[in-house]
Amino acid sequence: MKFTHYDLGHLDGGSAVEVTLSGSAANVRLMDWSNFSNYKAGRQHRYYGGLAKRSPIRIAVPNSGNWHIAVDMQGLVGTTRTSIRVIPGAALRPLPTINEAPLSSVPALLRQPEGGPAPANDAVDNRTFDVFISHASEDKDEVVRPLAKALQGAGLAVWYDEFEMKIGDSLRRKIDKGLATSRFGVVVLSRGFFGRGWTEYELDGLVTRAVSGEQILLPIWHNVTKSEVISYSPSLADRVARTTATHTIEEIAAEIVEVIRAPAAA
Repeated sequence: MKFTHYDLGHLDGGSAVEVTLSGSAANVRLMDWSNFSNYKAGRQHRYYGGLAKRSPIRIAVPNSGNWHIAVDMQGLVGTTRTSIRVIPGAALRPLPTINEAPLSSVPALLRQPEGGPAPANDAVDNRTFDVFISHASEDKDEVVRPLAKALQGAGLAVWYDEFEMKIGDSLRRKIDKGLATSRFGVVVLSRGFFGRGWTEYELDGLVTRAVSGEQILLPIWHNVTKSEVISYSPSLADRVARTTATHTIEEIAAEIVEVIRAPAAA
């Protein structure tokens, strides 16, 4: 398999790699040395990024270390030329100006009903969830899956489609149950999220429960600016939020866990 390789050297966590494509699409992978070696050898490997259908794209560097970019056309038709630039973390921080108030200051978290949320009318599955995560599929690898695993690893019950959906399940029914029985709603706002049918459906349910005080809603901004969020939803732009430009996934997960585990006010 042919690919274009960029040895980026040492990069600090919190920085980003911006990739500009001349063609319409390409597979873009950000990998450490071990995974890049596996990729070259055709072995199983882990990466950040995926199929890029727009340009330029930014891929956040998850932690400090030596990093590599590989661009290939596997499964695609045509060719593409690429250019790369590294954006330091400090240069990313001013872009998404958001409300950085501590999550514990949001009063909805202090008004949890006794016993938690009421279970859905489901004779087989009467579980409740601590966190419901709404997202676009494009953000799974970089943000959502690591966040869901971090929350689950901390002992929280997480509604995340890869954890909950099985072949033959009703998507709408599963989503409705997750929305109705979760204490905390996370919505990952990105360009891929805006204007999608299922993400809009989930967001409507999350906003309804947040307005009623039954649930707290935390937007996570991923590679979007405040003007883009305002264009999509002015009310979301004004909410307490977190951004992957200034917070790691681990930091966001730790804050959510702390808030959920905090005792409710009398």
